[in-house]
Amino acid sequence: RASAAAALPPSETSAPMGFPPALLALLGAAGLAALILLVLGSIYFEATNSELPAGLEQPARLRVIHACRIGAAVLGRILENLHLCSQIQFVRFVRNAWTRRRDPAAFEGIPVRLYLPKAPSAAGPRKGIVYFHAGGWLFGSLGSQEHLCCYLARESDSVVVSVAYRLAPEHKHPAQLKDCLAASTHFLKVAEDYGVDSSRVILAGNEAGANLAARACQILASRPGLAKVHAQILLCPVLQAVDFNLPSYQQNRAVPLLFRERAAFYLLQRLTGDASCLGDILEGSHVPMKLRAQYRKWLSVDHLQKEFKARGYKPTSCLSSKEDVCEALGSLALPECSPLLAEEAVLSLLPKTFILTCEYDVLRDDGLLYKKRLQDQRVPVTWCHLANGFHGIIEFFEGSWLGFPSGKKGVDDIVSFIKGL
Repeated sequence: RASAAAALPPSETSAPMGFPPALLALLGAAGLAALILLVLGSIYFEATNSELPAGLEQPARLRVIHACRIGAAVLGRILENLHLCSQIQFVRFVRNAWTRRRDPAAFEGIPVRLYLPKAPSAAGPRKGIVYFHAGGWLFGSLGSQEHLCCYLARESDSVVVSVAYRLAPEHKHPAQLKDCLAASTHFLKVAEDYGVDSSRVILAGNEAGANLAARACQILASRPGLAKVHAQILLCPVLQAVDFNLPSYQQNRAVPLLFRERAAFYLLQRLTGDASCLGDILEGSHVPMKLRAQYRKWLSVDHLQKEFKARGYKPTSCLSSKEDVCEALGSLALPECSPLLAEEAVLSLLPKTFILTCEYDVLRDDGLLYKKRLQDQRVPVTWCHLANGFHGIIEFFEGSWLGFPSGKKGVDDIVSFIKGL
């Protein structure tokens, strides 16, 4: 009997033990449909909870970009819950999927990519730009803003060095700052090897990268035996982690592409990799009482022009400090994470500065307050404000269907600043 059963056709022996192929296909289709509905539902939920103020440029385009980012985040969360990969790793994969991959060079072991104008320089050594990418210290790569680096190199006739600093939460603070300092110091020492005048090197950064550029510039300004940084370019910079209730944080708390809570989340990922204290830092409970009076004079909304306080701003008072939170997160209130809070003696040494802010960006007031502090120390500041811009618009300065004219204006103003140095 055993041999007779073994001789039966496979369909006759396997059918009772498994699922018919048609049923498997139906279950697979149902699962895929459920996944699609889940992603679409999450996108709809997030989109309906976001705000697109009337003054925004091209709101429909912004909504498309925002929906794509939400979709990637939702899929990443699903994969994380299935223990296939972390959400952060998946979002990195998606964001880097369309970038060109080339073997990088290295400065002090840190991956970099150089962009050199093709035509020889007719006016001697060129300017150099050390650029730190955006991405909340969690995302970004050498390829993620290659189009911007290429444009700056070509249009300003400068050599651009893009730095791939280590990312959080795998590498926590101060890893990112150390990498940016090491790469900048190396380039200042070898600039002539790339046809660059070492006395005309600029530090530049976008968003989180601008935070790193600002602090690196402060440190290098007083470092002996090294050529001085010629200028700094700070685009939509995050410059303080003390007050998340400034007018711009209130007014733009739910405006894409950076929500108020997400900005605080990125800072926590950079510092500890743990977001359990998110509510505490939004309330200001992480700032020691002895530092609050000192910082209040620098973060006062009285330094902001009236038009920046008119749209839905309500003054708030900080809650009392929590000792355990201050101990764990107190470094957020120090200049290493919050360059806006550096002492006057440090700021007075800084070079010419270009600051770009966007009206519909939670980080707007960081840039405005830093501008005020620098000007108080007689540091020359060129300010570009995009009145209908949003956080991240600089990344979309070109493109037929995802380009924003204000982003192009901002980038061209950067080029003009560089040419004028």
